[in-house]
Amino acid sequence: MARAGLTTERLVRAGAELADEVGFDQVTVSALARRFDVKVASLYSHLKSSQDLRTRIALLALEELADRAADALAGRAGRDALIAFADVYRDYAREHPGRYAAARLRLDPETAAASAGGRHAQMTRAILRGYDLTEPDRTHAVRLLGSVFHGYVSLELADGFSYSAPDPQETWAWILDRLDTMLRDWPPA
Repeated sequence: MARAGLTTERLVRAGAELADEVGFDQVTVSALARRFDVKVASLYSHLKSSQDLRTRIALLALEELADRAADALAGRAGRDALIAFADVYRDYAREHPGRYAAARLRLDPETAAASAGGRHAQMTRAILRGYDLTEPDRTHAVRLLGSVFHGYVSLELADGFSYSAPDPQETWAWILDRLDTMLRDWPPA
């Protein structure tokens, strides 16, 4: 019989907290069992495996991030929407580094299709409607934004900018301004 109070949702949330504390790669059913001071076997009525746990944490992170982005984008367009969207990703990664890493987990096609990942792409495309892009440039721009946001956040989380001036926030603002200018002025003359 499962220990009273343990549910799949509670275990996934605890796993997400653990990911933020120790890193997503360190999250296992065994580590979660230690957190709850239970035997590993008692968690298998809720989780199939450590991979199942990691997948569930990834789905939670994608949902949380999509909800935050949707809230931030409400009523915004163009440059304001671009900056709000970018800031949501950066802030989420800094607040929840383990969950942010989880959101990058490769999911099987069926799980990915049912996840909030599609909402992220839809929101990015919605932002780009504020710029005069047509296909295939719009798809290139979706990939560019994702690469820039993820690249910058990953370097920042690894303390890649902490040893030199200017302040990383100044660079972040500079990057977003340049992205907005590039997208507004597309195609180049």
